[in-house]
Amino acid sequence: MHNFLQAVAGFFFSLGGLGLFLLGILDSSFLFMPLGNDLLVVALTASHHEHMVYYVLMAAAGSVLGVEFTRWMSAKGGQKATEGSKSKRTEYVERKVKEHGGVAIAIAALMPPPFPFTPFVIVAGAMQYPRRKMLLIVSACRVVRFGVEGALALLYGRRIISMAKSPYVQGFIIVLVVISMLGSAWSIYGWIRKSRTKA
Repeated sequence: MHNFLQAVAGFFFSLGGLGLFLLGILDSSFLFMPLGNDLLVVALTASHHEHMVYYVLMAAAGSVLGVEFTRWMSAKGGQKATEGSKSKRTEYVERKVKEHGGVAIAIAALMPPPFPFTPFVIVAGAMQYPRRKMLLIVSACRVVRFGVEGALALLYGRRIISMAKSPYVQGFIIVLVVISMLGSAWSIYGWIRKSRTKA
């Protein structure tokens, strides 16, 4: 597993800005990858200071595209997108979106992993939250989030990368990835099951 993750990380790192864009799509859709884009922004910025703004924008663009895909799928299904999975978390997210709207989405978009951002997108899409408003909010918040990480990478990038090489940190990341893979598989299974039920 460790060697596999290293190979995946090396692949996205070699792609530079394109890797951030692709990973951003995965990170903000059903195939979520906790800490993936955040660590990649730090690693690339620490290695190439002059490209920080480019990396931030590419990471944000990929993230917004992933959000749009998830939002579109949820909006297409309407309230049925959340039916059959009314957990306490889903009910909590619905309540927050109804009460605070864009503020709740903005806070969720700013929060770092492993905060569950995808449920906010799914619920907002199912509730037919205005598409343009959501994408503007997510775009602004992601630029701020990745911008802060890029700035920190300029100052402490080498130290952060050294910490990331710690066996304890790597073990924690592996656990997060495994959990995310299971969550992704469950999300995909849920969508396939609902699609078959509708058919």
